[in-house]
Amino acid sequence: MKHRGIASVFVALAAAGGLTLGGCTTEDDDSTPAPTRETQTEERQTEQQEESPQGGREEPEPNERDDLQSFRLDDRSQAGFANIWVTWTIKNQSSEKSNYSWSWEAIAPDGTRVANSTEFVTDVQPGQTTTGDSPTTLDDTNVKINITDFDRTRAY
Repeated sequence: MKHRGIASVFVALAAAGGLTLGGCTTEDDDSTPAPTRETQTEERQTEQQEESPQGGREEPEPNERDDLQSFRLDDRSQAGFANIWVTWTIKNQSSEKSNYSWSWEAIAPDGTRVANSTEFVTDVQPGQTTTGDSPTTLDDTNVKINITDFDRTRAY
């Protein structure tokens, strides 16, 4: 009889442990996708529609991210050698001379990050447009480019 009591305790503990562990998953939720230009636009439109505490609509603030006019891959590969660059165009839409820095990442179709870097542009005058390029370590242009951080600061 004593053995049946011990066995039933073990069965009860095993069932409780199974229920407890049943809710656990092995998925990795530590990372989030970088915001796309479309989601940033949607967020700005939502913010613009919110009313100010005085009851009227607030004037939308200029978004510094809009100064990055283009950012794309340029495949300069030839003779079987990969030579992929990122190119960009910045237009300073503020009223101050500005410096820019932004971080980007390249995501392969399977969701793996295959490259990332940070770009810098300095001393861009108000209304001025500047272009630039930078080499990458990418072997293929079949990737999605995300801007993960973008900052404009006043240049002195």
